[in-house]
Amino acid sequence: MNIIVVGDGKVGYTLAEYLSKDGHDITIVDKNRRALQKASETLDVLCVMGSGANLRTLIEAGAETADVVIAATTNDEMNMVCCLAAKQLGARYTIARIRDPEYTESLTLLQDKLDIDQVINPERATALEISRLMRFPFAINVESFAHGRVEMVEFRVEESDRIDGIPLAQLHTRYPHVQFTAVLRGDDALIPDGSFEIQVGDRLYVTGDRISVTAFFKQLGKDTQKVKNAILIGGGHVSYYLAKTVAGMGIHLKIVEMQEEKCRSLSESLDNAVIINGDGTDRELLESEHVRDHDALICLTDRDEENLVTGLYGVRLGMRKVIVKINRLETMDIIGDMGIDSVVSPKLATANVILRAVRARSHSQNSVIEKVYPLLADKAEAYEFVALPGANYLNIPLNRLNNKKGVLVSMIVRGRQIIIPFGSDHIEAGDTVILTARAGTITELKDAFNVTEK
Repeated sequence: MNIIVVGDGKVGYTLAEYLSKDGHDITIVDKNRRALQKASETLDVLCVMGSGANLRTLIEAGAETADVVIAATTNDEMNMVCCLAAKQLGARYTIARIRDPEYTESLTLLQDKLDIDQVINPERATALEISRLMRFPFAINVESFAHGRVEMVEFRVEESDRIDGIPLAQLHTRYPHVQFTAVLRGDDALIPDGSFEIQVGDRLYVTGDRISVTAFFKQLGKDTQKVKNAILIGGGHVSYYLAKTVAGMGIHLKIVEMQEEKCRSLSESLDNAVIINGDGTDRELLESEHVRDHDALICLTDRDEENLVTGLYGVRLGMRKVIVKINRLETMDIIGDMGIDSVVSPKLATANVILRAVRARSHSQNSVIEKVYPLLADKAEAYEFVALPGANYLNIPLNRLNNKKGVLVSMIVRGRQIIIPFGSDHIEAGDTVILTARAGTITELKDAFNVTEK
């Protein structure tokens, strides 16, 4: 597809990097000459210098024949105008990054009037990610599939879990309702087979329906009680959306914010949170608010350093859950080594949502790709496909399809039935199929198999 990315910041660059690897023709538009030079030197993309709201710039970038235009600048209004102009020129599909809660309240009207096909809100996406993590305090990451019916939970294997050193074929007998789908061991991302043995320290993904996943972790002795009270450091957009997301779920929130004006605004708009005007990095303040008695400490200021230091303080106190927001994507990999497993990034959340949307539009004749999730520091991916009639892999037992190396069929959803697939199971037209694979190995469902028969 011909794709135009307007805005060459962290989000725009990440999108261009992944989409160019997917084989799409990418054009980046930005006013910053230095940013464009970096993209031109390091990525297989075309670069156009100028404003995404300027018709001449969009025409030069090829908006008249573009399949997708992604407006990902830091300016909401610029993104909206860019999408409107691109659609008028002939672009088929437009995606706008819009952050301000004031616009969020009237998104349906905005999308209709400005002809924007999809709106991405980085802070709201991050808040949803945090709310999922609050269900499993021990989890590093939680992803959902099949409209929330299937969950994939990442956690670090401990000695007390008693699942290490046992071949997965035996573990499947012990835990038949979940699938062990991906492992990060050191720097290696592994897609396990039946002979694979888990080791203490592995970062492991377990997949199943909500009830089965919760039951599995209870059997391991993990803490499956969701977070009931949390203290949030920073009163920005993520805190606002998180409070809105968990409203009515019985979760009590305290939000600590330095700016008095922000505190007043939050107090007026949120009924389910206690707003505290103060410095959330001040240990005396945290101690006076009995931070160690809270189930979770969630650090959401605009400064990575403050979030990291406060998060490490929470780890030192032994809090059940510590979540840290990071803006610099290059620092995310090393933070886990410091004892903080749960790291969120609005920029990365935005890139991931847009990637899923674009990849879903580039489906093949025999399958539709609904979602793509990067896993294990982007070294593996999880895919959600819908199988369409006519594919050569339908109705053939999986053990005769010959999965390609490094690919695992994790789950099949057929109507109301959720199937943990074994060799005798098969895929039918209309099934939702969830795969895990090494990053970059799958673009459509047929890529998973070496089909030898019709």
